[in-house]
Amino acid sequence: MLRALLLENLHPLATTILRADGAEVVARTGALDEDELIAALDGVQLLGIRSKTQVTTRVLDNAPDLLAIGAYCIGTNQIEVKAAAQRGVAVFNAPFSNTRSVVELAIAEIISLLRRMTDRDKALHAGVWDKSAEGSHEVRGRVLGIVGYGNIGTQLSVLAESLGMSVVFYDTAEKLALGNARRMASLDELLEVADVVTLHVDGRAGNAGLFGAPQLARMRPGAIFLNLSRGFVVDYAALREAVLSGHVAGAAVDVFPDEPKRRGDAFECDLRGLPNVILTPHIGGSTEEAQESIGQFVSNKLRDYLRSGSTTLSVNLPNLALDAGSGGHRLAHLHHNTPGVLAGINRTLAEHGVNIEGQLLSTRGEFGYVVTDTGVATPHDVHEALRTMPQTIRLRVLS
Repeated sequence: MLRALLLENLHPLATTILRADGAEVVARTGALDEDELIAALDGVQLLGIRSKTQVTTRVLDNAPDLLAIGAYCIGTNQIEVKAAAQRGVAVFNAPFSNTRSVVELAIAEIISLLRRMTDRDKALHAGVWDKSAEGSHEVRGRVLGIVGYGNIGTQLSVLAESLGMSVVFYDTAEKLALGNARRMASLDELLEVADVVTLHVDGRAGNAGLFGAPQLARMRPGAIFLNLSRGFVVDYAALREAVLSGHVAGAAVDVFPDEPKRRGDAFECDLRGLPNVILTPHIGGSTEEAQESIGQFVSNKLRDYLRSGSTTLSVNLPNLALDAGSGGHRLAHLHHNTPGVLAGINRTLAEHGVNIEGQLLSTRGEFGYVVTDTGVATPHDVHEALRTMPQTIRLRVLS
């Protein structure tokens, strides 16, 4: 029986799907540190996490039974994905499932900041009637600057235009502008015109420190700032100074460089207590709808990988879309992408009298992945011959 460890309070549907496929599932609410994770992975084939648990090379080296990791979120920078591939561990994420939830939070925060609802709310809770239009603005006619025009940025672009905002965006990759959005040639060019700047970049290492004091200084006086992407992208000490000086009129932050592992843990940040600043505990994708969708999507990917060898949308292995097979027998061979591997596999099968009924190969950089269907069960000595090929990373006998 396959064993699965699900951490960080994943949606119950994740457990339901894996158990229905015959897995023994242990679900825990919080994240684990490196030593705790190594101990917990003893005898575990499937690991499900969100953004807090760090799957390091050391963890992977001490988890020889691990076959696949599901990141029940968008990002995978908490996982050493290349090291996982080198050890034959597939990684899957949910690149689309919580997009709408993040976009809706961004829209809500933009309106709240431009209307200074945070200050009005605080005053009333303190027993003070502070009715005033000072510093309060409509979103209509304002310029929204989106940094990172991916799945979230593009959907935000469309919804913002429907509210009457003008949209400009900057992305290092070529992206098709939707609606009336305009691409800016540089980040500085975007900052010069945007009334609202919102970050939706990915977690690649090159984005660390992307937004600091120089970028904040280039923003228009009185503009507002949002970061719902990654905590390490922004210098929050510099943002604090920009808010206190009044240069930045308000900010909303959902992600932080160091986030507590468990609900109820203490939280410290330079931005606490500032006027017109909204702080949320990494809840961009934390709606019941998004979490249910993520639980279903990632668990289905893990199930399909284990059952059929399908690697569609894997972030670290060559992608092959495979069905469950025709009731025959299947071998999945992950290997270093060097010349002659496929010929060697087929020669080994032929030498043992095994006929190939179907075969698919895909490569991705230094990795190759070939799935072979045979009419008869392959004998143990075939498995041993394939496992001992110098290029082999992992062989899985699926049926």
